[in-house]
This record gives sequence, C-alpha cells and structure tokens, in this order.
Amino acid sequence: MKWLSDVRRDFHAHPELSFEETRTTDRICTLLADMGIEPRRLPESPGATALVRGRTPGPCLGLRADIDALPVRESNEVPYKSKAAGKMHACGHDANTAIMLGVARALARDTAGRDLKGSVKFIFQPAEERFHGARAAISQGVLESPRVDRILAGHMAPDLDVGTIGIFKNKGYAAADLFSLSVKGRGGHGGRPHETKDPLTAGAYFVTSLQTLVARNMNPVDPAVVSLGKFHSGDVGNVIPETAVLEGTIRTHSASARNLIIKRLSELATGVETLFDVNCRLDIEPETPCCTNDEQVSSFLYDIGSGLLGEKNVKWLPPTMGSEDFAFFTNERPGAIVRLGCRNKSRSITAPLHSPYFDIDETVLDVGVRLFYRALKAYLA
Repeated sequence: MKWLSDVRRDFHAHPELSFEETRTTDRICTLLADMGIEPRRLPESPGATALVRGRTPGPCLGLRADIDALPVRESNEVPYKSKAAGKMHACGHDANTAIMLGVARALARDTAGRDLKGSVKFIFQPAEERFHGARAAISQGVLESPRVDRILAGHMAPDLDVGTIGIFKNKGYAAADLFSLSVKGRGGHGGRPHETKDPLTAGAYFVTSLQTLVARNMNPVDPAVVSLGKFHSGDVGNVIPETAVLEGTIRTHSASARNLIIKRLSELATGVETLFDVNCRLDIEPETPCCTNDEQVSSFLYDIGSGLLGEKNVKWLPPTMGSEDFAFFTNERPGAIVRLGCRNKSRSITAPLHSPYFDIDETVLDVGVRLFYRALKAYLA
C-alpha cells in the first residue's frame, strides 16, 4: 500500500496537462523497467504501453489508465500538493495511473500469476481531459501487436464510498460536443448605445434563450445537457465592445437528441443575428461519442467485484451526463469502465471531480489493484 501511495503522490505533486505529460511518461517507463517489464513509448505523443505475455497463447486484455491533469489551481493543503502552478490532478488520473502500475507490479512479482493463457497490455494514455488522447493512442497502434481483445479501465468516483464500486451495465458516459459562438457587432461609447451594435447584449440574450432549449425541445426521457462555461466580451465598463465569444458543451445519449440540439442552436444563433443586427458564427466540434460498456464485460466485472468486496458493495449505475474518451476504445473493442469509490466522509474527502479540493481516500488504490488483477487472472486463466 505504501508503494502505491508514494507513486500516486509523486504523480499528484507533478501534474502535467494534456499532451504535455513528458515527466509522467518518463516516470511510468522507469517504474515499469524497474519491475522487469519493458515499456514502449508512444511514437508521436506522450504516453506508453507495456506488454506482459503469459506462458501460453491466448487473448490479450488491455488495461488503460489516463495520465493527464487539469488546469486547476489546487486548494488542498497536503504534503503532496501540486508543485505546478495552476495544474492539478483534480480528476484522479494520478490514482488511475498508480493503480495500473500496481497491477503490473503485482503481475511481475507473482510468478504463478504469469502462468496465463494470453497477454496483458497496459496502456497509459495522454490527454483524456481534452478528449483527443484515446484517438491519438489508437492511431499509434496501442490496440494492435498483439491485437487487444477486451479492454478495461477505472475512474475515481467521489460520489461512492471507498470500498465500493459502480458499473454501468450498458449506457455509461454521454457523448460530448464543444460549441462556440462568436458575435461581431460594432463597438462604441457606453453613453451612445444607439450608435453601436452591442454583441454583449446579443450574447446575453443567447445565454438566457439557451436555458429553454433542452426544457422545451427535448424528450424528457432522452437526456441532454447544454452548458456554457465561457462568456468573454469587453475590457472596460464604459465601452460597448466589438465582439463577444461564448463557449460551451453539448452532452447527449442519442444521435436524435444531438441532432436536434445542434439544429436548435443554429436556429437560435440565426435569430440573435437578425434581432440584434450582428454577425454570428456558430462552430461545433465533435469531441467524444457515448461511452457504452459491453454488457458481457460489465457482468464479468460485476462478478469479480462482488467476489472481492461483497455484492452489497457493487452497484449498477445509471447513465451519467459526464463524458469519457475511453469511448473510443469501447467503440473498437468490447470493454467496460468501472467507477471506483474514493469518498470518505469521516475524513472530509467528499469534493467532486474537477474541484480544487478534490482528493481521494488512498484505500481505493489497493481496491483498484486487486479488482483489475483478479479480472486479468480470471479472463486469462
């Protein structure tokens, strides 16, 4: 347990943003090499893989960990607090990485465990937070040579108590699209607004109108979320600005919901353009599809988890509106992602993902290692 904690805390103290994970990759490779496992760096980006072959031929199980951090300034006062200003492992990727390294270490040290029919491929993937890392890793061949037949992953779950896990039977994480609206008007004096074409007011109208898009257009049983995270316009209070820029996300679980939202967003932008006599440009960038677990793999993990933790500590989860680029792996191979409870209310470890106060009860590291190690031995027995 101390080894796992030390590894996780080292990653936590040295977070790196998406596609900048060079130190993290170096550390992963060093730890793998120290175990006697040969790492292979991804040729075109940070990240690495490592293959452990059993003694006889058989299928290949992929175990994926994401390794990047977020642009968040940590507020926790802990010995392992982030040393990188404005960067933090606020989504638990430090823990995910430590867990998969712990599985590799257990496999390397368990000579009987190496008597497998097949192989295990560890995949340390960059840039999950930007939703581009899985695609980049797949394009660099991480699912081939040998071909991965099944793939598993874990995610920290601060809404579940440590010692419990949650699994999506089928539908899991929502698809995500980014959108941006650029509004160009005509700036001028704050005391003479009639001489301007105010993009800020137009943008504000777009924001308020957006609130009814889901409530009055979408089928309530087909979930969808549209959220704005950025609105920038102007620099000083007495000048009407020239432009406004808004950015947000679309989260859906069906193609029909996604298509309807995009249609309504486009119509809303056109309406704002006409109403306020401004120019609007709406850009939509598809990020990640729905992350759907294979039901057979989910049931397999449910049984493994029940045997390890007791059935009362394993929960079937409803779909979430969060997104996960593990979706690109499950679109290619049968797979499943499991949420690992990391909350401990008695120690005030309750902050949500992406919070500057996010932390974990490190007992989850041992739970994760034992869960995935049992899973690989059962799959490759």
